Formats: sequence, structure tokens, C-alpha cells
Amino acid sequence: MLPLHDNVPTRSFPVVTVGLVVANFLVWFWELGGRGVDYHVFKDGYYPCALQGLCQIPTSIPIHPLPWYEGAFTSMFMHASWQHILGNMLFLWIFGNNIEDALGPVRFLLWYVGGGLAATALQTFVTLDFGNASAASVPNIGASGAISAVLGAYFLLLPNAKVLTLIFFFIVREIQAFWFLFIWIGFQILDGGLALEHPEAGGGVAFFAHIGGFAFGMLTVYAVAKRRPLRPSY
Repeated sequence: MLPLHDNVPTRSFPVVTVGLVVANFLVWFWELGGRGVDYHVFKDGYYPCALQGLCQIPTSIPIHPLPWYEGAFTSMFMHASWQHILGNMLFLWIFGNNIEDALGPVRFLLWYVGGGLAATALQTFVTLDFGNASAASVPNIGASGAISAVLGAYFLLLPNAKVLTLIFFFIVREIQAFWFLFIWIGFQILDGGLALEHPEAGGGVAFFAHIGGFAFGMLTVYAVAKRRPLRPSY
């Protein structure tokens, strides 16, 4: 399912949401230039294994990865493909503006970064406790952990909103946000459990980062929201 639009207006222009989208695209174009995407993914991504010692990085590229406490931040703004960044930025644009409206711009920015770190923390815990050295040496990148926090907040604050959704590439329907996000997180939990039993089936997707971010959003949004978002327009 691919969201196309929601029916919730905002009180003001979502400057931080737009700024985050722009920042992610600037980093993406930086990855494309210079030494290329592969180099920067392996150089500037986040490695769970870095918390336990040396990593067995699966590349012949001569690199020296960033320390884990730097990679945890840089990785939130990096992506591996056009499909990766376009999908993430679409979700951020559609759902982020209303959460920014509820939190305020400065609080939203800090909370967004916190959601990304919480997502990274859960993915790291699962990888180190249930994965092997090879899995822990795969660089983690992408804004989806932080964006999952946005989705968790939206799930609680705007369950009755309508999301215009592209289904199976040719069906377009409006779906209640509660069901759209319920199905989305359900797939993350299902696929995450499958990836624990059969790591090769995960396709490199950090499902537990999505779960951790979503849980962070649900658990914290009421504590940090300054006001309710506007009601759906219909």
C-alpha cells in the first residue's frame, strides 16, 4: 500500500517536515556524487557490531566506518536507492506535517531524532541478541525508523483521518488511517518475526527499527504534543 494524500489540514506551513525532506535529498545527492552510494553506505552507515568490537564489513572497499555514536545520526539521513528515499519521503510528507502541527517545529525536530535513535536501539538489540556476526556487520541506513515514530503518533492522534491509498499499483481507495497504519505495523511485526527465524528472508529491511520507532511514537506523543492536530476536513 502506498499513501498518496490525507485529508487533514495544518495550521501553518510544516517547515521542519519540509526541511527534513530537503535534508534527506541533499544527503542522497551527496551519496550519488563523489565515491558513490555503496562507498557512503558502508562508510557512513550505522553498524550494530560496533558496540561489541570490530566488524566484519562485507565489502572490498577500503573504508574506516564512523564510530557507532556518529553513525546512529548520519544513518538516519542516508538511503540506498531511489525507491528507498522516495518511499520514505512520501510517508514523511503525508504524515509528518500533522504531527509537526501538534508538537510545534522545534519539539517535533528533537522528537523525530529521538524516534530514530529509539528505532536504532531496538534494531541493535534484536540484531546482537538474535542475529549472527554477519547480520551485525551490515550497515543500517534510512529515515524509516524516525518516520515510523511519526506513524505511531499519527495512529493515536488521527485514527479517523482518511488516507488516499494506491493498492496493488492500480487500485486507488481512501482508507481510514487506523486501518492503514494497523495493516502497516502488522506487516512489520509479521515480517520481523519471519526474519528472526529466516534472516535471508528479511531482504535487508530493518523491521525492528520500524517496530521500535512506531512504539516510540505511540508511547511518547501525548507527553510531547502541545495541542491536538486539526480535525480531518471531511
